Amino acid sequence: MSYTPRLKNKYKEEVVPALMEQFGYKSIMEVPKLEKICINQGIGKATQDKKLVDNALQEMTMIAGQKAVPTKAKKSVSNFKLREGMTIGARVTLRDVKMYEFLDRLVSVALPRVRDFRGINDKSFDGRGNYSMGITEQIIFPEIDLDKISSIQGMDVTFVTSANTDAEALALLKLLGLPFKNQR
Repeated sequence: MSYTPRLKNKYKEEVVPALMEQFGYKSIMEVPKLEKICINQGIGKATQDKKLVDNALQEMTMIAGQKAVPTKAKKSVSNFKLREGMTIGARVTLRDVKMYEFLDRLVSVALPRVRDFRGINDKSFDGRGNYSMGITEQIIFPEIDLDKISSIQGMDVTFVTSANTDAEALALLKLLGLPFKNQR
């Protein structure tokens, strides 16, 4: 028996029928799904200290459960002391099992640990059904050991869906458990 994540089962059993009823889809194949989650972290001080990038790659690998890839500068910018090809960040693209596992940990463990958390903003859709959010501190993830971090870094998380509109993507992400702010 192979392992399937809790949220993947929830998607098949609860989310698909709810979205079919809400939007009137005729086929299961029309129902939007979460295709991938991209996590990106830019390190601004990477031009001065190379260890920051190594630490960020290690932390991102622990958070995502998959090896992080360094991002390189495409252009040289003299004002920022940046040369083309310099490592300035880390990124990970999660799909299938690891994607659902990360989403489950994000929703049930990490986001409740944010101070004064009242939900995530529902205004960050791109018009094509993709949603992006920023996380200000990597320490909200339980995999990070507070004693071993040198500096607090933020990261961007992008949820790429197959939805055609923002309304469909919002409904999908709400049903998957993302805690959006209540609109008044």
